[in-house]
Amino acid sequence: MSKVAIVTDSTAYLPKDLVKKYEITVLPLIVIWGDESLQDNVDISPDAFYERLQNTKNMPSTSQVTVQTFADAFLKLHEQGYEILTITISSALSGTIDSAIQAKKMQPDATIELIDSQFTSLPLAYMALSAARAAQKGASLADCRQIVENIRDHTEVFFAVDTLEFLHRGGRIGGASRFLGTALNLKPILQIQ
Repeated sequence: MSKVAIVTDSTAYLPKDLVKKYEITVLPLIVIWGDESLQDNVDISPDAFYERLQNTKNMPSTSQVTVQTFADAFLKLHEQGYEILTITISSALSGTIDSAIQAKKMQPDATIELIDSQFTSLPLAYMALSAARAAQKGASLADCRQIVENIRDHTEVFFAVDTLEFLHRGGRIGGASRFLGTALNLKPILQIQ
């Protein structure tokens, strides 16, 4: 029976106790704030990020998990005898899966499956956690992949924002939309598609 390891990225924001319990490998995206490069959820927590965001005029950007970070994780898990299932943030939001694809090519002897979650945050966390629970119970790589794909294919995400400020600052809406929406106290309902 093969062992299956689950790899995901930091945008899943899995609680540390669950990461430890289910032995999930979480690789950090990079938050770029001016001249600083911070590892997401390692060098800067979500609470610290949002606190800092409230008091800055410079909008941060992000960078995908590096190829080398994936390659190092894949090599370590392969040497420990694992088959690897990697579930990443949506390719529409980040190039993280591209890094994973390149890293997979660097480990030709390893059995590595890659899945674009098509989401981030809670759906990504649920996919990784569900696969990790199944793997701990002895599920095969194919079974774990099927679990993730089933969740992905039956998930929809809707969310609301408290303020239009960051949609405007991030370039998602124009100044007039922000002004009118704020004046009317509009709270748009958004969907990840």
